[in-house]
Amino acid sequence: MSAAGRIDALVLGGGSFGTALANLLAGLGRHVVLWVRRPEQADEINTRHQNRRYVPDVSLAPNLVATAELAPALAAAPLVLMSVPSRSFREVAHAVGETIRGDQILVHTTKGIEIGSGRRMSEILREETCALKLGVLSGPNLAGEIFAGHPAGALVASRYDEVVRATQGLFAGGWLRVYGGRDVIGTEIGGSFKNIIAIASGVADGLSLGDNTKALLMTRGLSEMAQLGVSAGADVFTFGGLAGIGDLIATCASPLSRNHQVGLRLGKGEAIQAILNSMVHVAEGVPTARAVHEHAKTRGLDLPIVAAVFAMVHEGLTAKAAVATLMARPVGEELAQLRYR
Repeated sequence: MSAAGRIDALVLGGGSFGTALANLLAGLGRHVVLWVRRPEQADEINTRHQNRRYVPDVSLAPNLVATAELAPALAAAPLVLMSVPSRSFREVAHAVGETIRGDQILVHTTKGIEIGSGRRMSEILREETCALKLGVLSGPNLAGEIFAGHPAGALVASRYDEVVRATQGLFAGGWLRVYGGRDVIGTEIGGSFKNIIAIASGVADGLSLGDNTKALLMTRGLSEMAQLGVSAGADVFTFGGLAGIGDLIATCASPLSRNHQVGLRLGKGEAIQAILNSMVHVAEGVPTARAVHEHAKTRGLDLPIVAAVFAMVHEGLTAKAAVATLMARPVGEELAQLRYR
């Protein structure tokens, strides 16, 4: 790809969600470039209009351009959407930081928290790049439904109104309605945390426990999400919106959710490593469970569903034992952890 000529947006990451966003924008007539790691993947997208490893049986927009050359694509893009897994986020952010300018807009879509540091993705971007105009795009956005053209909504949160307006303008006219907000912390925590609860919800399905159990897990999971978020400085009302309960509903209920699938298979008795080895896509709830569990301990937060999921995916606790542990806990006031914050 030549850097000559301005493009409307650059999407970083050729997985299912990055490809879905780039394809959506190309379908809107935007001049969008999709950066992928492997030249052969870029060639497949450019010549065959397919990305068979991550989105088999999907025909991509013929005007979608892919490249494996990061620097020239970055130089040409006024707005960058970063959609890479949390485990490789810092590596890619560091590479981005070598080229990006302070006047460019950088919005990420990654729903995870860094293991070890407990950093949110926007914190990593501040550490690794000179970008000032940062934002996060999150919400109930399953890639398969975006490819299908189903109506959906998302939240773009940023301290800068310019970031919100530019992102909304980029997606204007399509089936993805992008709402604006300022709570970056809450938006990032909501998007990350819901993957943990989706694993728990999948476990309930795998054990055939029914909708009462799933409703209990989702509601108490939302409370844990808000507890962690408020302790980090988030606005509790964010968790009642698209980046909180909206994303939670979609990810916990849909068979398209890879985190739900992990939980489903755990509930049916499969070993976690066998599950992960069989997956092409990353289930962010697995590493996020560790990151949040460790972070909660340092803050003195009691997050029992997080602890149960962590024990299942990192310590070998069985699904039945995890449910029994949760049900044996004493009960108290429903909103006691949030009421006086």
